[in-house]
Amino acid sequence: MPETLSAPALSPPASSPPAPTLLEVFRAFALISLCGFGGVLAWSRRMLVEERKWMTPEEFNDAYALCQFLPGPNVVNLSVVFGRRIRGVIGAAVALTGLIGPPFVIVSLIGLAYARFGELAPLQRTLVGVAAAAAGLVMGTCAKMALPLLKDRFGVAPLIALATFASVGVLRWPLHWVLAVLVPLSIAVAWTRQTWVRKSWVRR
Repeated sequence: MPETLSAPALSPPASSPPAPTLLEVFRAFALISLCGFGGVLAWSRRMLVEERKWMTPEEFNDAYALCQFLPGPNVVNLSVVFGRRIRGVIGAAVALTGLIGPPFVIVSLIGLAYARFGELAPLQRTLVGVAAAAAGLVMGTCAKMALPLLKDRFGVAPLIALATFASVGVLRWPLHWVLAVLVPLSIAVAWTRQTWVRKSWVRR
């Protein structure tokens, strides 16, 4: 009998990681809050996207953009949005508790110590160094968050990001006026682009 050639085995499609448990959500956000000096944006992205892979870079950008325009601190909003998405209302409460619980206790104790020893010169120099490291973390995270924008083949998203940076960071225009102009503009551009893409597919 002629030998039969077996077809090469196909590798199974990569499956998304299982949804985290409530305990894992609490531990993750507690670790984010404990490590995130100077703001927890850098650590939240590192934990959720790079280490645990619970979100893709695009999903993190979308969630953070939504939280940016909601009232309240951005990362607090992010914890609620992520927890609600993973485990419902209980997940949102657990993520929020993990994020604000440990820092509340630690900052309360540090606040008592700072009220007594805050004028010491060595402590002042230490705080300056910590502030510089925190600024570097934020800048590095912003660069990582900007990478998905560069995949825009139309080049509109990077232009809007640069316009926002120039308006707020360089020209010092009021934030609410800049957002009042650029947010509707970016939504209109995205809507128009998706409509154009749909029409082009229909023509094919």
